[in-house]
Amino acid sequence: MDKYLGTKTIKAEPCLGSGGMNGRDTSGKEGYAVQYEDGYTSWSPKEVFEKAYRRTDAMTFGLAIEAMKQNHRVARKGWNGKGMWLRVVIPGGDARKDDMGMTNLPYIEMKTADNKLVPWLASQTDMLAEDWGIVNGFY
Repeated sequence: MDKYLGTKTIKAEPCLGSGGMNGRDTSGKEGYAVQYEDGYTSWSPKEVFEKAYRRTDAMTFGLAIEAMKQNHRVARKGWNGKGMWLRVVIPGGDARKDDMGMTNLPYIEMKTADNKLVPWLASQTDMLAEDWGIVNGFY
C-alpha cells in the first residue's frame, strides 16, 4: 500500500468517548468530538487525534500553505503589522496567458498593514515558525 498524508479543516473539542460510536465501546476514554466541514460528526481517541491534527492557531508553514490551498487566509502571531495576512492567488482559475502570451502562475499574496496587496516571499524565520494561524472569518 502507498502512504498518504491528509489535510482538512475540522472543528473539535476534547470529550470523553461516547459508548458504542462506530461499533466500539469508547465510553469513558479521553478523546475528541470531531465535526467535519460537511457536518459529519465522529469521535477520535486522544492519541490518534493529537497525532493527526494541530490547532489552526499554532501551525507550521507547511500547514499554512495547505490551508491557503483550501482558500483560507493565514497570518503569523509574530508579525508586527496589524491586519496582515496571506492568501494564494490563482490568476484566471488555473493559469492564463497575459497580453504578451506569457503564462501567469499561482502565487502567494500579502495584505499589508497599510491595506495594500503585494506578492510575498517567505523568510527563513517565517518558514521555520510554528505560530501560523487561519485568519478568523474566512472559513
